[in-house]
Amino acid sequence: MTTNTLNLPVPVPSAVGSLDQYVQSVNRFPMLTAEREQELARRYRDAEDLDAARELVLSHLRVVVAIARSYLGYGLPHSDLIQEGNIGLMKAVKRFDPDRGVRLVSFAIHWIKAEIHEFVLRNWRLVRIATTKAQRKLFFNLRSMKPGLDSLTQGEIADMAETLSVKPEEVAEMETRLSGRDVSLEPVGEDDERSFAPIAYLADPKGEPSQALEAEESARVRTEGLATALESLDPRSRRIIEARWLREKDSATLHDLAQEFNVSAERIRQIESKAMQKMRGLLAED
Repeated sequence: MTTNTLNLPVPVPSAVGSLDQYVQSVNRFPMLTAEREQELARRYRDAEDLDAARELVLSHLRVVVAIARSYLGYGLPHSDLIQEGNIGLMKAVKRFDPDRGVRLVSFAIHWIKAEIHEFVLRNWRLVRIATTKAQRKLFFNLRSMKPGLDSLTQGEIADMAETLSVKPEEVAEMETRLSGRDVSLEPVGEDDERSFAPIAYLADPKGEPSQALEAEESARVRTEGLATALESLDPRSRRIIEARWLREKDSATLHDLAQEFNVSAERIRQIESKAMQKMRGLLAED
């Protein structure tokens, strides 16, 4: 047990010991009267009296325990939920304004739940299933509103969407996320050779570094080889090849080039064929 510097009638709860002992300890702290709460809050706000803040926190630890208990259905340890809720309580005490005419317990509930919500979303799954404000609202409301373990019917989805003021497809998507489970990327267990983990079919062979480097080098060689082959052509042949094959769009026709060089289309075809044959030979050598 730590030393009680506030002259409170019960010991301050320790970080060691069982959860039951902790709960029994915090339940012994008396709830503050409105006058005492106002006095302590003003002492902390005006003079940064840490003893006053400490008494405010200790007298509301039972509230955190009660709120944390309502989140046990997410499969997370009660002690961890309480710890996160205590952080929210301390944030509430720091921001509490005694002149607003609101009791600390009413103000603190929001902060306690906010910290617990964040903890649940961080730890319920390896991959976070709710990131936006709307998704978080759906996550917690959907679990409490869902009548059973079976999948929601279209009617139930429509009713929930109307109640929560969201689109039915958003309810359906969150319900799908909730019903999913974490899957190991790598094989798990002794018989790994028979395991068919996602790593076996999610791997992209094109992304393998050596193959990517090989493809990049091949593209470079082809580009340089093409430039060399073009330089080996006479100006007219180069112009025909570029106009016919190297434009991204609007490639020239044989008749277009025939008019440009004042020859027949058949002559342009012959020059093109001869130039292509020469270039293929040079590229094959590279």
